[in-house]
Amino acid sequence: MLKKVKKLSCIQRKTGFLGVLFVVAFCYTINAQQITNQQKSNIMDKYREVPVEQVENSVAKLMSEGWMLITAGNMQSFNTMTASWGELGHLWNKNVATMFIRPQRYTKEFVDREEIFTLSFFKEEYRNALNICGTKSGRDGDKVKEAKLTPVATTENSVAFEEAYMIIECRKLYAEPFKSESFIDKTIPEKIYPTADFHTFYIGEVIRVYIKK
Repeated sequence: MLKKVKKLSCIQRKTGFLGVLFVVAFCYTINAQQITNQQKSNIMDKYREVPVEQVENSVAKLMSEGWMLITAGNMQSFNTMTASWGELGHLWNKNVATMFIRPQRYTKEFVDREEIFTLSFFKEEYRNALNICGTKSGRDGDKVKEAKLTPVATTENSVAFEEAYMIIECRKLYAEPFKSESFIDKTIPEKIYPTADFHTFYIGEVIRVYIKK
């Protein structure tokens, strides 16, 4: 009986100790949270909020304002399209470019078929040429000729354009269409894809960058 009492007493002591420890830990957590919130407040006082458009981002400006031509194929058979959505970054320990193509675009057939694609960037004086390449389909005629652009073969025997001031040559790594069920913000498919013509996004390894001399 004595042993049982001693054991019970030991448990009570441990329980009491754990209870005190819990209270201390709880109070410390509240305290730490208050300090953390205070620190955050103090830190954020050192900043001011600005419109995202004011953030210097040469890549975003390059893609959205400069536009580009996505091209795939070879000198005997190729197609190109104007695009303003894209990304440049680092993924899988590689420098990569990401682009997006809707299923109805003729260029998609060439990008799907070929291993290599190019991104060609132009100065503002070629805006009209890019408008032509963005509004007309290669299925219906020679829009490259109409845009007065000169196709040239790249090192990997893909196609870019002599008038471009920069050409990025990429090797395809990954391709997948967007899926309706994967959108967290459901307003995006409702607004951007009312007919469910979801872009396929392509990730390509940047293998060469050419800048005009």
